[in-house]
Amino acid sequence: MKTYKPTSKSRRQMTTIEYRKLLSGDKPMKSLLKGKKDNAGRGNNGRISVRHQGGGHKRRLRDVDFTYNKKDIPARVETIEYDPFRTGFIARVVYADGERRYVLAPKDVKVGDTFLVGENVPAKPGNRLPLGKIPSGTFVYNVEIKLGAGARMARSAGNYAEVVAHDAGYTQLKLPSTEIRRVSDMCYASIGAVGNEESRLVNYGKAGRSRWKGIRPTVRGTAMNPVDHPHGGGEGRQGRGLRRAKSMWGRPTGKGQKTRTPKKYSNVFIVSRRKVGKKR
Repeated sequence: MKTYKPTSKSRRQMTTIEYRKLLSGDKPMKSLLKGKKDNAGRGNNGRISVRHQGGGHKRRLRDVDFTYNKKDIPARVETIEYDPFRTGFIARVVYADGERRYVLAPKDVKVGDTFLVGENVPAKPGNRLPLGKIPSGTFVYNVEIKLGAGARMARSAGNYAEVVAHDAGYTQLKLPSTEIRRVSDMCYASIGAVGNEESRLVNYGKAGRSRWKGIRPTVRGTAMNPVDHPHGGGEGRQGRGLRRAKSMWGRPTGKGQKTRTPKKYSNVFIVSRRKVGKKR
C-alpha cells in the first residue's frame, strides 16, 4: 500500500495500491476492448433499481473470459493489467494456437507463467479442473455453479472458496461469506485465489475519489423524514426508535438479521448458512 504525507485532511488517511510494482505496464489490447453505456443504476424502464450509482470516469469494458472453453491447450501469461470494472487484476494470455484472451489473474502470477484447463490436469495454482478432482482443503476461485455457464463465485480481489468435502456427486465449498454450499463435481474451478488482495485495505480519503469511481453519496435513514424512511423523523438527532433496523422499503437489514429470500432456488444446495455479525 502507498501512503501520503498529510498535506491536507483528505491526504492524511488516503491510501492507494502501488500499481507500478504489480502490473506489467502494457496498454489494453484494442481487439479485446469495447464501449459500455453507463446506466447509473437504472433498469430498462429508466427507474433507479440500484441506488448510489452514477457519474464517474468513462471506462472501456475488457472482454474477460470466464468460460475457459479451450481445454488441454497451454496458455502463457503475457501481461498483468488493471480492469476498471473489477477489484482484481486481469491477465492477457496467449494460447498455444495463437488466440489471446483476458482472464482473471490469480495471486502471485507473473508474466511468463503458464496454466492449463482440462479434466486431468495437475491441481497446481492457476490450473483449472473439475471440482470432483480437487482434493479437500484446496483454495479455488472462479467457480462455476452450472457446467459450461462460466465462473460465478469467488471472483473479487483476494477472494477464494475452500473445498471442504466430496459427497454423492457434489463438492462442498466454504465461500468467502462463510456459507457452505454444494456444487456439482463436474463444475470447473481454478486453483488458488484472486490477486490484488490489498484492494480491501484502500482508503479513498475524500468524497471526490468516490465520485471518480461512480459512487454517489449515501444518506442515513435517521436523517430523513418519516415519509421517506422507517428510521426518519423526530426532533434533532436520536435513535431509530425500532427494535430492528429496516431498509427504506421496510425489510430487515444489517445487524445480523436474515435477509435471504425464503423460497430461493438455491436453498437446497446450502449445507450451512453464512455467519453474520460478531459470530463471523
